[in-house]
Amino acid sequence: MKVIGLCCDHAGFTLKEFVKKVLTERGWEFKDFGTNSTESCDYPDFAHPLAKAVEEGEVYPGIAICGSGNGISMTLNKHLGIRAALCWKEELAALARAHNDANVLVMPGRFISEEEALKVLDAFFSTPFEGGRHQRRIDKISKF
Repeated sequence: MKVIGLCCDHAGFTLKEFVKKVLTERGWEFKDFGTNSTESCDYPDFAHPLAKAVEEGEVYPGIAICGSGNGISMTLNKHLGIRAALCWKEELAALARAHNDANVLVMPGRFISEEEALKVLDAFFSTPFEGGRHQRRIDKISKF
């Protein structure tokens, strides 16, 4: 596994710190793109550097967290090489990997418990991409 990329805004900071603890306990390397406190900030300032790092192969996969998960997802998905999936249940994370080959997991910091976040992380990291008909669909994402 490559180095995992992390980012968040102020509303996702507490959950990001929990995720860092989990990754450290598992011996997995990560790069934190910020933010580094609960002081109000703008999620695009952290999402764009994470997206660029995933696109360039510096980190894989990425994990991003903001209050609802929506704003940071929208920002990440502006990048052509990113397939950011907003997941708050383990089933969503498994499907995001299996069917969409998601390369960034997004969680809603204000709407998910640490217990559920752990399940989401486990599902995301343990589910392989199925390929096949799903690859055909992914190949069409950047075509418009």
